[in-house]
Amino acid sequence: MAMNISPQRQTSHLKREILVRLIRAFLSDNFEEKTRLIPYDMRPKGHEVPYRCCIYKERAILRDRTVAGLGHSIEETDDSELLSNLAEKALSRKEPEQNPLTVLTTACKGCVPARIYVTDLCQGCVARPCVNTCKFGAISVINGKSVIDPAKCKNCGMCAQVCPYQAIQKIIVPCENACPVGAITKGDDGYAQIDFEKCISCGKCVAACPFGAVHEKSQIIDVLKSIKDDKKQVIAMVAPAMFGQLPCTPAQLKQAIMKLGFDDVYEVAQGADITTKTEAAEFVERLEKGEEFMTTSCCAGYNELVDKHIPEMKPFRSDTKTPMYYTAEIVKKEHPDAVTVFFSPCVAKRREALKNPNVDYVLNYEEVGAWFIALGIQVAECDESSFKTESSAEARNYAVIGGVAKAVQTVLPEEIPAHPVIIDGLNKQSIRDLKKYAKNGMCELGNLIEVMSCQGGCLGGNATVNAYKPALKQLTNYVNSSDSIVKEAQKVEK
Repeated sequence: MAMNISPQRQTSHLKREILVRLIRAFLSDNFEEKTRLIPYDMRPKGHEVPYRCCIYKERAILRDRTVAGLGHSIEETDDSELLSNLAEKALSRKEPEQNPLTVLTTACKGCVPARIYVTDLCQGCVARPCVNTCKFGAISVINGKSVIDPAKCKNCGMCAQVCPYQAIQKIIVPCENACPVGAITKGDDGYAQIDFEKCISCGKCVAACPFGAVHEKSQIIDVLKSIKDDKKQVIAMVAPAMFGQLPCTPAQLKQAIMKLGFDDVYEVAQGADITTKTEAAEFVERLEKGEEFMTTSCCAGYNELVDKHIPEMKPFRSDTKTPMYYTAEIVKKEHPDAVTVFFSPCVAKRREALKNPNVDYVLNYEEVGAWFIALGIQVAECDESSFKTESSAEARNYAVIGGVAKAVQTVLPEEIPAHPVIIDGLNKQSIRDLKKYAKNGMCELGNLIEVMSCQGGCLGGNATVNAYKPALKQLTNYVNSSDSIVKEAQKVEK
């Protein structure tokens, strides 16, 4: 099964290989022992060492990746504990661990601290733009060269912007630079650590680290256990973004997922239709009360941001639940004893699921892809199996930036127009904008703010396996072949 992995995610092939080996180990007669041998099977004696200084370092990193694949936290695991013991613990685990991310210190490069520095390109020019621009008096000229006092420098980067020779550069730490809320920093030991009180589980650090040191804790073993138990009914809930990931039709994808052992597959777009109608009704009610604007509430990363960092935005955030919430509610109503598994493009849905008793486990698209590979399932060769409930085009388009706002607009009464403002990805600037809106209002910019943590929407999630443009094209074809939510409503009325 071919997957189009984007260039910035080349580290994902290691994660995928370990997941494939873990799944095959679980399906074998000796899960614990085969899990213990994964680092040695991947780097046997005499094997070329492609990435690190020696084979022992590579094995240590592969061990930690396996630990995360088993669903354990590196920070809370003894380095000396055998993988076979950790595999046994994964089998006996009753529920997933709380925090979805862990840092592999063995893989972390221990990057040099972020700072502004002057390179040898400095010409000591007469204009002194760097000196004149610095508001903190951190730059002086010594022996004809600019020098930065680290005690005074605030890393604002203004000097780098005005230098005519580009002689002043900013060194960044990729994970720190990507995090919009300052939740990941270098610890006293020089390695990255996550402050989970600040973390919004946006997954940007996972995508940014070029060493793959920030890792999701997988729930694949928990799901495999549930499927192996003949007494349990296990149902998959597939978010719309997944229909742009693999080279197959949505109906083929459903059949492929059934081949994994799931008893049924629900489109999360089914819940998105409920979100659309509920959010539109809430929007009308808020405007009639005289409220200036409302933000959407579909993105789990945004919801975490508001709860932890922008409490002043809470009165403006929609109270409507997410598509995952409504879909899980439907599944539990129709199958009260079923184990529910949400297929997600991002980390943040793991956090949302931990708060929702109707969602038992979350697998990301990388994990599902590895599962197909482990079982040798060619999705493009599967038969087709239709969904019991057809979802609207607007609901299936939730995965694309602007899709939620467009869906709400579609069902609004003509006399209640929405003027959307789209926040395409959370970063430091967009967070400043949101704080400003909460404090000062929208200043006639619009009245419906759609916020997506990932740039491009869910199709840009950190755990997607297809490049954005081909994923968008494939999903758009599916959306265009679907009926509008207005037509679906007319069918119900008839």
